[in-house]
Amino acid sequence: MASVASPYGLKPVNELGGTPYAGATRSYLIDPAGTAANIYNGSPVYVNSSGYLAVATATGADATTNGFPVGTANTGIVGVFVGCSYVNAQGQVIYAQYYPTGTTGVINAYVVDDPGVVFQVQSAGTVTQAAVGANVFFSTGAVATGSTSTGNSTASVVAGASAVVTTAAFRVIGFASPVGDAFTDILVKINPGYHTYTNAVGL
Repeated sequence: MASVASPYGLKPVNELGGTPYAGATRSYLIDPAGTAANIYNGSPVYVNSSGYLAVATATGADATTNGFPVGTANTGIVGVFVGCSYVNAQGQVIYAQYYPTGTTGVINAYVVDDPGVVFQVQSAGTVTQAAVGANVFFSTGAVATGSTSTGNSTASVVAGASAVVTTAAFRVIGFASPVGDAFTDILVKINPGYHTYTNAVGL
């Protein structure tokens, strides 16, 4: 039961055809000079114009002023961040749930970048059966947030009443908690055009 708001970002569940998600990721580099923001497990990420991974901050509510990744040109996200590894000041290899801002050096980020993956995400309110087939997007102000204690994102999507039939980042395809829960856990896929690999616009 999802009776309490406890968002956790996007968690991979399976492939669109029903095949179980086997944990496949691709490695991307984060800028060796560091970035100005934490990147949490479950956060949407993109490849910037320098070729490095960064956290997306737009809601994906449309393909213009709220388009992925940062609310300008909708070039899409490359996937969802699920951890990273880097060498600390003591020369130890650290495998981390999240990327701490300001960390420098060679930083390998692990990303679920398959456009066909289905993700579980919590909504900011109730979602009913009527939302299946509609589109949802991230709640305003909650895209790049997270917990440094757990390392997890705290991003959620809008409640069912805000689901739209117009273009938006995610398609609702099912439920991971009972329909109508106060903060319903739903299953979504990234819509074409909102993922870098299904968007023909270059970086």
